[in-house]
Amino acid sequence: VPASMAMGYFHASPVLVFATACLAVLPLASLMGEATEHVAARTGPTIGGLLNATFGNAAELIIAIMGLRAAARVIADPAKVATYINVVKASITGSIIGNLLLILGLAFVAGGLKRPVLRFNRTSTGMSAGMLFLSVVSLVLPALYHVVHRTDADLRLDERTISLEMSVVLLLTY
Repeated sequence: VPASMAMGYFHASPVLVFATACLAVLPLASLMGEATEHVAARTGPTIGGLLNATFGNAAELIIAIMGLRAAARVIADPAKVATYINVVKASITGSIIGNLLLILGLAFVAGGLKRPVLRFNRTSTGMSAGMLFLSVVSLVLPALYHVVHRTDADLRLDERTISLEMSVVLLLTY
């Protein structure tokens, strides 16, 4: 972490700063995971799960909060607002899809190697499917609005408003 901060301060190559920051995140993520497991052992599965979901995806939450704050600061520049909102939506949607599909798929493969029949929690699966559906709708709705109202400049403002609102909904449901 100090190396990436120093490189950023001294204006090193952005690729090098990014690479060192990525390497710095790995042990920090492991420590964060251990800490939330210890807290979950004392607080119970509900609070532990909430802490694990929150801190386990801290990067996405930080990106979302900073992106929405930056969009609010440049509200006069529609192109920048749209860019920030798209970054927020893509970050949260990517995290949801990654957690639901990649992690779940790997868990199914690992579980299937040890057991012939796997059992799962119906409530958790339903909630995950709902989150996946919400993330898809949040990307499709503004795009569909754009296709339908492609030429009207006033309606483009509505499209950005829809995108901003969907970003906030995704952040809250996340």
